[in-house]
Amino acid sequence: MQIGYVFPGQGAQAVGMLADLRANFAHLDERLNQASKIIDEDLVGLVTNGPEERLNETEITQPVMLATSVALFEVWRESGGAAPSAVAGHSLGEYSALTAAGVFDYDDAIALVHERGKLMQAAVPKGEGAMAAVLGLELDELAAMCADVEGVVTPANINSPGQVVIAGDAKSVQIVVDRVLAEGDKRKRVVPLDVSVPSHCELMKPAADGVERLLSDVTMHEPSCPIFQNVDALSTRTVTEIRDRLIRQLTSPVRWADCASAMVASGCEMLIECGPGKVLTGLARRIDRSMNCKAIGSVDDFDAVLEAIV
Repeated sequence: MQIGYVFPGQGAQAVGMLADLRANFAHLDERLNQASKIIDEDLVGLVTNGPEERLNETEITQPVMLATSVALFEVWRESGGAAPSAVAGHSLGEYSALTAAGVFDYDDAIALVHERGKLMQAAVPKGEGAMAAVLGLELDELAAMCADVEGVVTPANINSPGQVVIAGDAKSVQIVVDRVLAEGDKRKRVVPLDVSVPSHCELMKPAADGVERLLSDVTMHEPSCPIFQNVDALSTRTVTEIRDRLIRQLTSPVRWADCASAMVASGCEMLIECGPGKVLTGLARRIDRSMNCKAIGSVDDFDAVLEAIV
């Protein structure tokens, strides 16, 4: 069976996440401790006890998510899980996917996303940017609504049909939110996202410039399998293309629905979500109800999926 691995991004983190897996597999906390030394922060303590506000700061969330997602992938492989036929990651998760595929060495990846988080936070002061999930509105209609508003607001995460996240300056995002809700259609809902930066819009241009400088100093290897990247949902195995797409990713929408569909079209019979929660598994059902995506973020799920395919 050809298996693709998908890695979640920011928003999947929570105090106490992966507690049962961490209790069963010491490797998860070992990877967190390794990351703690790199960024000089007690990540095991934060994941275990919080505070939630600190865990949710993007410069902390990014290394935490990469460390736990990569460690879970490694434990899965050591337990007999198949080698990936392809990988993809949602936003920040793209760095986890690239690390799992051998493009980045683990230490380099942790340092890289920690600095990426700092750059993203510095690009837009807290409170000046916003993101919101819009449900029940198709992409073309939402994009036209954004284009009709002054300021910066644009589709940022194209997650599934009828679920698109917008990002931009707080005032412009609120105008779009108000217009969606003013229509009075109960099928259309808006969920403001609790994030500290408005990712994947032009406000991230300073951060993208910084990431370009960071990537020029990091050793990158050709991936062990194709990776489907966010900016265009196309697969690549060349370092030059991967680097270019990582730079563009910060100011471009995440085309997640297209990425997941492209992985299946390439021959992946199952997608396995490596990381806390089941966000991507839930999106898979919205993208295509026949899409076979399984999460392994708990001991019960891990064991059940492993037993089913090994």
